[in-house]
Amino acid sequence: MGLFDVFSKKKKENLEKGLKKAKQGFLKKLSKAVIGKSSIDDTVLDDLEEVLINSDVGIETTLKIIAKIEARIAKDKYVSTSELNEILRTEIASLLIENNTTDLDSFEIPKVEGPFVILVVGVNGVGKTTTIGKLAAQLKSLDKKVILGAADTFRAAAVDQLILWGERVGVPVVSKGMHTDPAAVAYEAVKQAKEEGADVVIIDTAGRLHTKVNLMNELGKIKNVIKKFVPEAPHEVLLVVDGSTGQNAFVQATEFTKATEVSALAVTKLDGTAKGGVVIGISDQFKIPVKYIGIGEGIEHLQVFNKKTFVDAFFDK
Repeated sequence: MGLFDVFSKKKKENLEKGLKKAKQGFLKKLSKAVIGKSSIDDTVLDDLEEVLINSDVGIETTLKIIAKIEARIAKDKYVSTSELNEILRTEIASLLIENNTTDLDSFEIPKVEGPFVILVVGVNGVGKTTTIGKLAAQLKSLDKKVILGAADTFRAAAVDQLILWGERVGVPVVSKGMHTDPAAVAYEAVKQAKEEGADVVIIDTAGRLHTKVNLMNELGKIKNVIKKFVPEAPHEVLLVVDGSTGQNAFVQATEFTKATEVSALAVTKLDGTAKGGVVIGISDQFKIPVKYIGIGEGIEHLQVFNKKTFVDAFFDK
């Protein structure tokens, strides 16, 4: 077994372990839905709809999945309940692939003129700063020079937390302390990255501003100042949502996509919840790719999201 195979195996094991709670809860509910039934009928489909919704797949995505299974039953005339698990795996994978988003194989970033600038947004408590730290570590392991910008200057300890992550993974952090202008921090971070030839700048932003207008204005200011050094920046606006909050993750995604142009999603804390179906729903409903998932506390537990690998891990018995 080669080194790449060892890493791939370990990654798969981490994913399966991280999704264990969500998978066990889902498969248990699925078993109850088909108990005593030999074929998939209307009653089984009603029960399956409830299982998917209770697993936080979301109503819209659930109805799409049910419609796909109904079409298959209409075509095949008879479908055994023993096939349901495999049918779900196939149809959900198909549904996610329809989004036309390309799965990543690694944490590699596109080559651009100047540093690749990532603006990270999300409400407080979703694991935003932790995700930034883990992402910085993963990028550094690929020999990328990374600079962090501590522009979440409103939340107590947010700046200190990012500085600690910088020290932990050996990445410089640009900070002006608490209650300073976030746009000024972003300006200095990108300026330093440009001067030092850094590959990536990751900018943490405030997780709570009193109104959507305030949020839009603050992010707008940050975008304007960093464009002075890198006209195409930010190259990515990464929204971090907490998967353990289930439907609230959908609310967070909805609100932030209204306030700013989100180009990628990271779904965190999937290891401690039975609500892993939220990734399926978010990936389907928002025409924004889920780029990363968090499945544990370690740096290696931030993984790039691969639709097929995720669905296989979720449905394997």
